[in-house]
Amino acid sequence: MWGIPSLRAWLLRLISGGGRCGLAGCVTSSGGPIKTRALGPDLARGFMLLFIALANSHYFLEGAGVRGGFPTDGSRLDRVVAGGVSAVVDGRAFPMFGVLFGYGVARIAARQTGQGVAWRSVRWLLWRRSLVLVTLGFVHAMLLYIGDILAAYGVLLFVGVWVLRWKDRWLLLTALFFLLLTALPSDGSMAVGADPPDPSMLPPNFLAGLQARLPVQPVIALLGPIGFACPYLVGVWAGRRRILERPEQHKTLLQATAVLGIGAAIAGALPVSLWIAGFTAEPQPLDRFGPLHDACGTLGGFGYAALIALIAIKLKDHPGRMTRAISAVGQRSLTCYLTQSVIWTVAFTPYLAGLADNLSITATALLATATWLLTVLLADLMRRAGYRGPFEILIRRITYRRPAHFTAEESTSTV
Repeated sequence: MWGIPSLRAWLLRLISGGGRCGLAGCVTSSGGPIKTRALGPDLARGFMLLFIALANSHYFLEGAGVRGGFPTDGSRLDRVVAGGVSAVVDGRAFPMFGVLFGYGVARIAARQTGQGVAWRSVRWLLWRRSLVLVTLGFVHAMLLYIGDILAAYGVLLFVGVWVLRWKDRWLLLTALFFLLLTALPSDGSMAVGADPPDPSMLPPNFLAGLQARLPVQPVIALLGPIGFACPYLVGVWAGRRRILERPEQHKTLLQATAVLGIGAAIAGALPVSLWIAGFTAEPQPLDRFGPLHDACGTLGGFGYAALIALIAIKLKDHPGRMTRAISAVGQRSLTCYLTQSVIWTVAFTPYLAGLADNLSITATALLATATWLLTVLLADLMRRAGYRGPFEILIRRITYRRPAHFTAEESTSTV
């Protein structure tokens, strides 16, 4: 029988294809080094994938009724967990990823133009990246999870390339416009939705799933950018200043953003979250409090990004094992995000494990946490092996039309 050290070494060799790590850095199976990267953006993406797992998983659950994406027939503990997820997770993690996405796009453009690449070539490079995201997102939505965000990011990037040449003032004014747009009264907010999962989420069989998802996916891909536009534009603005890579130089701004952003997110969520938890009556009118929850969540996304950047200042010189592992998830966020969808498909699809009507809200939150921890383990194994991650390699090879190395400046360029 193999001991644990032997098994771990075998797993490292298996996923690396012969890669190796040493004190001088990591060497990948493609022969290129994975250079030192900025800690803050990677740590933010890695930790926020826990929030994304918590946010996505509960929408699969079935019950006698639904309130904000949570079944209403759970225990007192289930209602408290649901209220907590609604207050600090739902509608808060994805805006933070939107900030990092815009930040990464700005850094890619700055790096390319700094190397003397013409603007037209930079634009086409980003459009190739956009095409990869749209294609991958379509396949992801059809086969695994209809709530895919990759295609929406791809559409946003295709249009959002043009803002890279805007002045700062227009970036921030346009971001404010989209923030106010999301705050307008609407009965379409998922934060207060009462719709149970439909066949596009829980198809009775594979073919029925394809039929149900085909008309839904383009709608999500085309309308999703409206909600992501504000954080994307703010991310482009921040990327020009390299705020997340050089947090020591922007501590006052980051501290204010963390306090005000997270504070606004919690305060704006309370009317809905307390109702979901069963502590208060339904807030009226719902078509106002739902959008309030969502708009404040965008500010919360800014706050979370700022908070983690501040934490990275303390950790970057002496990162512990867990810090490195979570950062490895951020470096491979696309692969880890898709891994989550594989687990949701297996766990909840009726013709597979079919747990949508069996798991409680609390059990689902534990499953989401366990799923994230699994990706932390897998990402750390890949880090030790010097392996970038299969989908990170794919998107970069198509974008740059050649194998490319990760550098410190590219720490925010993945989804």
